[in-house]
Amino acid sequence: MKNLFAIIVLLAAAAAACPNLAAQGNPTGPMTSPPPSGTVRIPAHSTPGATPIPPDEIIKRFAAKEDIFARASAGYGYRKTIVVQEIGDDGKPMGQVQVVTAPFYGADGKRYERVVDAPAGGPSSAANPDATPGPPASAGDLHVLHFEPEDVLALALIPQFPFTTDQLAKYTITYQGMQQVDELNTYVFSMEPKQVERMHAYFSGVVWVDDQELAIVKSYGKWVTELGDVKTPQLPFVTFETYRQPVGEDWFPAYARSDDEVDTKDAIIPIRVIIRWTDYQPVAAPPVAASGGNATAH
Repeated sequence: MKNLFAIIVLLAAAAAACPNLAAQGNPTGPMTSPPPSGTVRIPAHSTPGATPIPPDEIIKRFAAKEDIFARASAGYGYRKTIVVQEIGDDGKPMGQVQVVTAPFYGADGKRYERVVDAPAGGPSSAANPDATPGPPASAGDLHVLHFEPEDVLALALIPQFPFTTDQLAKYTITYQGMQQVDELNTYVFSMEPKQVERMHAYFSGVVWVDDQELAIVKSYGKWVTELGDVKTPQLPFVTFETYRQPVGEDWFPAYARSDDEVDTKDAIIPIRVIIRWTDYQPVAAPPVAASGGNATAH
């Protein structure tokens, strides 16, 4: 439980680094079906061309959009489907487990996620780390991996909008060039923390910014601390590729994926986690926060 607590603290700290701020914008362009398995990469020695807007101004504007989206997201509910797979020699899943979560507001006015659909005997709640965990969801579904309630909790705490205005000074942000993502033309920026801390997680990776809306539409990277890469208690996944989709006038997460492998005594097994956000719907305002409460919010 000590390791789990450390992971929860680190991810909660990352989530707390994304303040919720107001809602506007008019995104265009499709972010529809799941993206292809191949991740778009920037050449290591690419030469950025001139941009119509100075890169510093693009950074300032996409951070302002992050402020907007973070605030707007508090007014929406959704279904988050988490699928963990073990891949066979034919490239198809030979073992799989699926859990569905949805956000809700507690009596303290904070936002949490609860499991709304899971295999029999699977995780019962992702809302409260003090709750008694149920049996693993992996029984009968996964052959190598173990998927525990703590993994659902940790995945729920990964911040959805980590690049807000107040976070910019903590990163070295470098313009890398332009690339096409689906039907969108995007500016590409690498983001590296200027320094790492023991109890605060920072993003290390790349973001793609739509050249019309100046909003982040894709990211590829991991969370790092002074202790190393952040991951969930049982699963080895570290680096995630995340696509966003337009919801009303905002860009919210749509699809995330991470691929890794497990080395057993007999073989190296490819593994994958896929997260989909669907059914975004406006929800009632959160209740007035009450004193007390010990659950971990995001």
